[in-house]
Amino acid sequence: MEQTEQEIVRWTVKVSKDTDISLRSFLAQRGMKKGDLSKFIERAVQKEVFAQTVAEVQTRNVNVPDETIEADIDDALRRVRAQMWGKIKVRKTRTGKKTMAR
Repeated sequence: MEQTEQEIVRWTVKVSKDTDISLRSFLAQRGMKKGDLSKFIERAVQKEVFAQTVAEVQTRNVNVPDETIEADIDDALRRVRAQMWGKIKVRKTRTGKKTMAR
């Protein structure tokens, strides 16, 4: 995803010398260039935030039956699809099979 200069925030971070050398060596071995360090860090942060969010949701829902979770997901998908594409109706074809129509 390309970002404009106004969307970029500069960070100042401190890491150990060993971490710095390991990461720069890792990036260099893969032919990555100067700006790739920032991209690598941003992707790593996004992955970690996502992983922790998933773990929190799983912990929160540990006592919720799978059927309830699946029904809630199906309901949310149905509402989003209806907003995006309008109501989806089921219709029968000449052969009697059911198909989805808008």
